[in-house]
Amino acid sequence: MIPGRQLRSGAQLVVDQLLSEGVETAFCVPGESYLGVLDALYDSDINLVTCRHEGGAGYMANAYAKITGKVGVCMVTRGPGAANAMIALHAAYQDSVPLVLLVGLIPRGHTHRESFQEFDLNGWFGTTTKNVLHIEQAERGPEIISRAFALAKSGRHGPVVVGLPEDMLRELAATGAAPSIRIVEAAPAGAALDELSRLLAAASRPLVILGGGGWTSEASLFVQEWAERNVLPVAVEFNALDLIDHESPSYIGTLGYGRSEQTAEALSGADLVIGIGSPLGDVSTDSWKLLSVGQTGTDVVTILPDADGRGSAHLNALRIVSSVPAVAAALNQLPVPRRAWREYAHNLRRGHEQRRRLEPTGGELDLNVVFDQLQQALPVDAIITWGAGNHAGWAKKYLRWRSYPTLLAPRNGSMGYGVPAAVAAAIAHPERQVVSVAGDGCFLMNGQELAVAVAQKVAPVIIVLNNSMYGTIRAHQERYFPFRVSGTDLTNPDFAAFAVAFGGQGEVVESTAEFLPALRRALAAGVPAVVELRLGSTRTSTEATIEQLRLDAARGCADPQPAQLSVLPP
Repeated sequence: MIPGRQLRSGAQLVVDQLLSEGVETAFCVPGESYLGVLDALYDSDINLVTCRHEGGAGYMANAYAKITGKVGVCMVTRGPGAANAMIALHAAYQDSVPLVLLVGLIPRGHTHRESFQEFDLNGWFGTTTKNVLHIEQAERGPEIISRAFALAKSGRHGPVVVGLPEDMLRELAATGAAPSIRIVEAAPAGAALDELSRLLAAASRPLVILGGGGWTSEASLFVQEWAERNVLPVAVEFNALDLIDHESPSYIGTLGYGRSEQTAEALSGADLVIGIGSPLGDVSTDSWKLLSVGQTGTDVVTILPDADGRGSAHLNALRIVSSVPAVAAALNQLPVPRRAWREYAHNLRRGHEQRRRLEPTGGELDLNVVFDQLQQALPVDAIITWGAGNHAGWAKKYLRWRSYPTLLAPRNGSMGYGVPAAVAAAIAHPERQVVSVAGDGCFLMNGQELAVAVAQKVAPVIIVLNNSMYGTIRAHQERYFPFRVSGTDLTNPDFAAFAVAFGGQGEVVESTAEFLPALRRALAAGVPAVVELRLGSTRTSTEATIEQLRLDAARGCADPQPAQLSVLPP
């Protein structure tokens, strides 16, 4: 015992350390395995958000971390609770999101007896986290929680799991909270920047690709200023649309699922590719077809936060180890090269502006017009969320991102993310408008988290595109097995009534003329609102209908371009 130090329970020490780490909000589904922590939170200033499913709680912690730049915190119980949280950990791992998952465990003396809800914490989470830690003695709680936070936000950000044995939480120890570990981020070496300058000076068709995690609003602005000053064309990774202002003359579009032919050609034809935060992995490169692993004639640079460079496969790359904020600041100090690519870059930008012009498709409910109207109705600082599916294609095409962070979308193609992310964003920024774009399949995976929005008194607007199918999978099905619909039809509820049942507002839209008035009512409601767009069951994406896909299959057409199909791989 430390003289003069008050005895505190392991549970209280966990909460004390969360406060020391600056935690203001945590997300949970309660469980008896960590009742002590729940009790210690009762007297704390931490806003404990009680969710309806562990997957939803994990997604909320993920989204909260993205939109605030802090470490997200989620608490779940052992066994089934931990299993339900796995999807959120995978999303955080592939998205480089700093997240700490606290998992209540069985008592230490009950292990290896197949006790009630016993499971192997390391075995379950060891391959999808940065580390799995256990607090075996109460007195070590502050140390281990502090280490978890440091791991989550150092190098390439990611999730860390901490196991809390039930009896440890009742144990008393004469210790207190530890100071938060200070982290000095990696900065680019001078020699590496000199080499980057040399490569730029020799290039005639450069392309900068932005992606990954660890960004800040200041870093985003610095990179944009550097690109504009050097007239560099900039593309972004899949679901990383907010890393550059879409009105920037440097921005030429997105790579990955839903990319255009022009951005694909810009990558495949580049003589210098610079990935800032992006490892230039399979999604951005169309499974390395646009930029092969052993490609000659193209210089490759990846700027990543640790030497591991997870996801980077290009053997000839110049790998610069640096955090994004550090390299963003350093890039602005580089001398401006001769910019031989000026006209090339201008042509790419003109092509992008041409593609994003409004093209009404006609019909009773024209989604092109609907999303153009949505863009005009939203404030510039609106936060947009979505999960996975073709429904996001219209938002990607017609919405404009003006600053970072304003988009919450999972890069692991995870359905069910959009609604919890919208709730978390509204909790973090109740003063800003939050809109989620959801498919009917994606919405019902976590639609029950509307209850959390009502409880927290926040008012996100959820736009549900209802085409009564799993549209992305249906598109692939019609591509390979036309007319043989199996497993992709959906029988849906009345989504507007669903929202009303939770205490929110519901709107049904069946024509283009009905959308804008319904949207305005939803935005002004002051409660969570669902705007259901009833589409029928023919359109599967921004570019394709079921009839077109079937016709292509009948003609024996080659694989459609990603822009014609989906935001998910086959």
